[in-house]
Amino acid sequence: MSDPRRLRVGVLFGGQSAEHEVSLQSARNVIDAIDPKKYQVVLLGIDRAGRWNLESSTRFLTNPDDPRRIQLGEGGEDVALVPGERSDLMRLAEGGLEEPLDVIFPVLHGPLGEDGTVQGLLRLANIPFVGSGVLGSAVAMDKDVAKRLLRDSGIPVAEWVTLHRRGTARPVFGELTDRLGLPLFVKPANMGSSVGVHRVADEDAFESALKDAFAYDRKVLVEEEIDGREIECAVLGNEAPLVSIPGEIVPRHDFYSYEAKYLDEDGADLMIPADLSDGDTRRVQDLAIRTFQTLCCEGMARVDFFLEPGGRLLVNELNSIPGFTRISMYPKLWKATGLGYSALIDRLIELALERGAEESALRSTADL
Repeated sequence: MSDPRRLRVGVLFGGQSAEHEVSLQSARNVIDAIDPKKYQVVLLGIDRAGRWNLESSTRFLTNPDDPRRIQLGEGGEDVALVPGERSDLMRLAEGGLEEPLDVIFPVLHGPLGEDGTVQGLLRLANIPFVGSGVLGSAVAMDKDVAKRLLRDSGIPVAEWVTLHRRGTARPVFGELTDRLGLPLFVKPANMGSSVGVHRVADEDAFESALKDAFAYDRKVLVEEEIDGREIECAVLGNEAPLVSIPGEIVPRHDFYSYEAKYLDEDGADLMIPADLSDGDTRRVQDLAIRTFQTLCCEGMARVDFFLEPGGRLLVNELNSIPGFTRISMYPKLWKATGLGYSALIDRLIELALERGAEESALRSTADL
């Protein structure tokens, strides 16, 4: 039975994307940090086939300390989220209903989790959830669409060309280098954690990188390389977002790759706070909020920048469900700003409930 004094929080993790393992690492940290006196946590793991499982708190992960071998635990009970007023979880084997959830915390990264798909399901199920809604999630996930919106809003971004698997004729390598220079970055449009991202300096490497990127998405970006410092800033809020102090990533690899982020503990140095002037700090913070609002985000986001030696500040990308692993910048930036991990989770849940209440109050019938 549920405890009426505690909110029932469904933590949703795993998923079908190539960032499955990152999600498991993030979820573990969220679950460890959430206050059991305030919340009754319900663990909802999504396996690689897309099945939702009601997981045990004692065995929801195997190899939890190994980022290369971490897996969703076996033996979870199959459940489904049933749209309706009560936000019910249906136990598929028994046909019975779980007690309703008060809010869901999606700790999902990549397609079919961070891109508006799960957010749409949760909206249909009439259950509040942490993070951006359908529009903000979809826009932020698609790097091509996000860059176009930012560019058209006067926010500087790196030059890029979008390639499609089918349809329009692709420019040849020489045309791309004439426009973007060398080296180039090749990346799937809808993927995070640097999955499928390659830095290339010649045509053979470019063709190999393109093949790999198209394995993850039907749309691929080719971007110019920016010679600049990698600055990150965390945003928290709905209509009136707050912003953290900035931090800096100093990669020890060619770039901040998946390996550097999650597999190699010495893959990068995290400098918090970043060594910036007061003026540059304010520029980063102001542009982080502008980016968050331009991309229609809510709840949380991490905004990544390049700061060139001449002082030009460009937005690299926005992550609408930032990592919550033990080395992730989002919670570290808020901790350094004065908001600890548990308090951060509290505030994210509060924001989800506030938006959910506002959405529930909207009229659903026309005044005829």
